[in-house]
Amino acid sequence: MDVETYQELGLHRRFAGGDFNAKVNGHSNSEILLATDAPEDRVYHPCAEARPGADVPRSTVRRLRDWQSERAFPDTKRDIWISTPPGLDDSDEPPAVLICNDGGGYVDRNGAVRVVEVLDSLLHNGEIRPTVSVFVNPGLPLDADPDPTTRDPRSAGQRSLEYDSMTPAYAGFLVDEILPLARELTGRELTSEPGHTTVCGASSGGICAFTTAWHRPDVFGRVISHIGSYVNIRGGHNFPYLVRSTARKPIRVFLQSGARDADIVVGNWPLANRTMADALAYAGYDHRFEFGVGGHSLRHGGALFAETLRWLWRD
Repeated sequence: MDVETYQELGLHRRFAGGDFNAKVNGHSNSEILLATDAPEDRVYHPCAEARPGADVPRSTVRRLRDWQSERAFPDTKRDIWISTPPGLDDSDEPPAVLICNDGGGYVDRNGAVRVVEVLDSLLHNGEIRPTVSVFVNPGLPLDADPDPTTRDPRSAGQRSLEYDSMTPAYAGFLVDEILPLARELTGRELTSEPGHTTVCGASSGGICAFTTAWHRPDVFGRVISHIGSYVNIRGGHNFPYLVRSTARKPIRVFLQSGARDADIVVGNWPLANRTMADALAYAGYDHRFEFGVGGHSLRHGGALFAETLRWLWRD
């Protein structure tokens, strides 16, 4: 398609960038909220490993409040948590790395996933190697109200810019700023093996996880994408075509979605994730797709999280 026709059809404009409640054909993007509390999700609970026994040594979690990016996303602040596994000082092997987008949701000890608790259980059972986990929230404007209930549109816009964009900017942010920060705070060299470096996220954070590995498979060889937004927010609906038409990259991918996931103006999440999984299969990727009954939440992903890591980190 020529550029003139592309613009005449309005394909260069982001519908998602307008009013969240703007309607077309009787529907709006605000309908995604209906999928965030689907009753079908009530069948899912955190996996057993999310509740470590009293005999399980626990990781140390350090929180950095209002940390500021100096390069990739200047004029933003964000909270970051870094979890150091027990016994790390006794290990000569560089630890594996897991980075979670929307980190506050993944590190929450009462949340749907409880990543640190799952890692501690699996490490105690000898199922994984010591892993440093880094939980990174999306950026906020420096003067943003920290109360998320205010729904500052600038904050939502920054999250979309970081997570939904198909550019290598966020991958560069992780490589150039977050990984050096993790090395500094843990006082350890981290693994340089892509097969032991994982990026994880949900919704826009899920497609961001895939985008990160797509651009930097030399660093990130493992992807966890929960309810990934492979829809037309910032062009993510093009990924199935790119996967099919680009030489296969050395990454292993876990996808999860559900029948009651979002279906709004910018796209249909269940269909988009099925299409993405089909593309990965067509191109010969080592991947796994779990399709459940739930909606746009982390509950199904949390129920599967220990099994996800076992599969993703198998030799």
